[in-house]
Amino acid sequence: MITSYAPNATHGANAHDIRQEVARLRRLATLLDAAFRIPGTKARWGLDTLIGLLPVGGTVIMLLPSLYIVWKSWHLGVGRPVIARMMGNIIVEALADLVPVLGDVFDTAFKADLRNVALLEQHFGLSTPRTP
Repeated sequence: MITSYAPNATHGANAHDIRQEVARLRRLATLLDAAFRIPGTKARWGLDTLIGLLPVGGTVIMLLPSLYIVWKSWHLGVGRPVIARMMGNIIVEALADLVPVLGDVFDTAFKADLRNVALLEQHFGLSTPRTP
């Protein structure tokens, strides 16, 4: 339950505030990882895949919103083990992105931001919607 984690949250965040922030982070992660559907398939991709096509610079640019999700999770009171897993997801995706073309395919399938929001939701005992 959220109430069991609320004392760890900074700035006196209550259950309602946490739910709202997690929902906002889920919308951001969906935009980054799964906003668009590849026509004729169930496969989804987001801005992370599109911007990630830029050599090296795209990966660096897309690290910022990914790190923002982790920072907000820390701000909400998520513990170090979960933050470490989130950072691991980002590192795996960033390293894969350094490989031209195959890295972009991996990025599209791996969806680190949606994985991280799912970890956040799990931490607070919230249901995780299926990836669109």
